[in-house]
Amino acid sequence: MSMKNLVGKTMTKKYPFMGEQVEVRKLSLAQVEDIQAAAKSHEGNDAASIEMLRKVIGLAVVGAEDLTVDDFKTFPIDELNKLSESVLEFSGLGNAKAAAVQS
Repeated sequence: MSMKNLVGKTMTKKYPFMGEQVEVRKLSLAQVEDIQAAAKSHEGNDAASIEMLRKVIGLAVVGAEDLTVDDFKTFPIDELNKLSESVLEFSGLGNAKAAAVQS
């Protein structure tokens, strides 16, 4: 099988979120680059940190792309942070990069 046949293929894994399981898609390189660029341009801005959480979760969590801003605000911040860290680790960014995106 050639790599060309794998273009567009997604990988998923289940993670705990608020006592339930959510399905997470592994982020593509393009999505990771987009997230990293956005994180660098918003360093030190708390409102931007929340927006970064929404971006990461919206891109990766199956069904989260349909969440409104008001929907997103109903979740506990610590649960969102844990889920975002899981997404970033699953996508190959590890703890140091996850912390950078969230701060």
